[in-house]
Parts: sequence; C-alpha cells; structure tokens
Amino acid sequence: MLGLVAALSLGAIGQAKAATPVSTPTSMNADRFSDVPHGFASLAGGTTGGAGGKVVTVTDQASLAKYAAAEEPYIIRVSGSIAVEPFGSNIIVGSNKTIIGVGDTGEIVHGELHLNPGTHNVIIRNLTIRDSYVEGDWDGKTQDFDAIQMDTVDHVWIDHNRLTHMGDGLIDLRKDSQYITVSYNVFSNHNKAFGIGWTPNVITQVTIDHNWFTGTKQRNPSADNCAYAHLYNNYLSAQVADGDPVWTYGNWSRGHTKMVIENSYYDGVQHPYQADATAELVQRGSILRNTTGRTDEWGTAFDPRDFYDYRLDPAAAVPALVKRFAGPQPRMGR
Repeated sequence: MLGLVAALSLGAIGQAKAATPVSTPTSMNADRFSDVPHGFASLAGGTTGGAGGKVVTVTDQASLAKYAAAEEPYIIRVSGSIAVEPFGSNIIVGSNKTIIGVGDTGEIVHGELHLNPGTHNVIIRNLTIRDSYVEGDWDGKTQDFDAIQMDTVDHVWIDHNRLTHMGDGLIDLRKDSQYITVSYNVFSNHNKAFGIGWTPNVITQVTIDHNWFTGTKQRNPSADNCAYAHLYNNYLSAQVADGDPVWTYGNWSRGHTKMVIENSYYDGVQHPYQADATAELVQRGSILRNTTGRTDEWGTAFDPRDFYDYRLDPAAAVPALVKRFAGPQPRMGR
C-alpha cells in the first residue's frame, strides 16, 4: 500500500525552495520514490495532481478516458495493459489528475495522453506508454502519435515512466507550458524523444533529471525558447548510429533557451550537448565516454538554486542509479 498511501499525501507540497535533507544511503533511495514533486513543478503553488479526489482503478480504455477527462480531481490507478483504439487515439487528461500505474503492470498501448491548452496540475507516474509506431515512418511525418503531448499547460510532473516506440515524439512539451518536471523516465527505441518549444515566446521552465535516453536518435531533449531548462543526472547511451551528421544528437539548447546541464553521463553519443548562437548553455561536472562532435558552452544561463534546492548525484554513479530507479517500479502505485 506504500505507493497508494503516498499518492494520497500529495497535498503536502512546498511552494518555494525546500530544505535539502541530510541523506544516508537508505534515505537517498527513498527519495527516488518521493511523492512530492521537485524542481520547477514544485514552485508557484506546487503540483498535487488528483490529491483530495476519489481513488479509482481502471483496466479498460473507457474507464481511463472517463476519469481522466472528468471535471473533478481523481487519482487514477492503471492496472494491467490498456490497448487504445483506434490506433494512435488520444486519452484526454483534464486538470487535477494523478494517473499512476499499479506496480510495474500499468500500460497504455497504441495511444497518447493528451493535455489540452489550459490544463493544469497533472501527475503522470509509473506507466509504460508504448507502440504507436507507424511502420516505415521513422521520421514521424505521417501521424502525430506522441506518448504524452502538452500544449500551454502548467504544473505537470512526469515521473518514473517508460516511453517507447511511438509514432512521433515520446514527449512533446509545447506552446508556453510552465512549471514542468520530468524525472526518472526511460526514453527508448525511438527517433525524436523529447521536444520542447513550438513557440516564439521564452516562457517555459522545466526540470529534467535522472532520465535514461537509450536507443534514441535526437531531441534528448531539444529545448527551444525555454526561459530555464535545468538538466541534471541524466544518462544518454546506445544512441542510434545512422550516420546522420546533424540530426543525431544529445541535448540542444535552441532559440533563446537558457540551459544548465549538471553531472550527466554521455556514453557513445554524437554531439552530446550543443547550443544555438542565440542560446546559452552552462555545463558542469558531466562525464563524456566515447563521444564525438559538439560540446558547446557559452553564456551564463542561470543558477537553478535561485529557484529551488536539489541534490546532485556524482556523474560516475548516474548509469547505475538510473538503470536501477528510472522507469516503472513494482513498489509504486500499490
């Protein structure tokens, strides 16, 4: 019952910087499963999802769609695999929702979680979202079948999910979305993993930490016109090696983005991190292994600790930590 009890306690959210706890190995591992959002999703009132709403368990598409789009708050437990029809269809997620997989069994297959403009206060955790890939369309040009797509939303936490083999992007974070944290997810077997932008405005604030990008080609992430993009303790490995000299890359600070990268690990990556001339990128403490191409650093970007406190893991420990803790976990959502 640990995960469910914790999910019901999501109302205890700090609105600004929280004190960094004194950590022992046991408490550090417990922190990997914390039900309190961190990073930018913790600011400006915090992100509580469906806290205070009814807890429901769903096993089919109709029930998931009903509760996800409802007006009132819900904590929605996804048990087992839900195959979405027609292939590639959207499940609309409304405001004040928590969608969490039960253990490591919760799956959404052939469908997308879609947050429309104006949606706020959403938590998506412990799910596998997979397999809307359109055969022969590696570039994702024929359909807009993402795993998670968000347009002009605020206060969203995406945590401990496995996103793989979809028809376009794994996460598309678009059009002036704000106060977003993406943590402990596995992005795999895909071309365009995680895109941020689709706007001329420089508004979005996003924290991206402890994610594993493996078997992906580009957008790991691509961050265009982000006011603040904080990336730390991410692991990029087994990048798709297709000989593309430009569009196979790791992190890209685009447009007028201010990006800070800390203590990440890049293994076998072409262009590990790069920045447009108009953008800024500060990198510190990361490890590069068997990498080639661009490692741009210019500008001063920003200091993440001006916004929130956080604890960095050593870069050398990141592969083992992320392999162990990223993606759906058996102990969560119970």
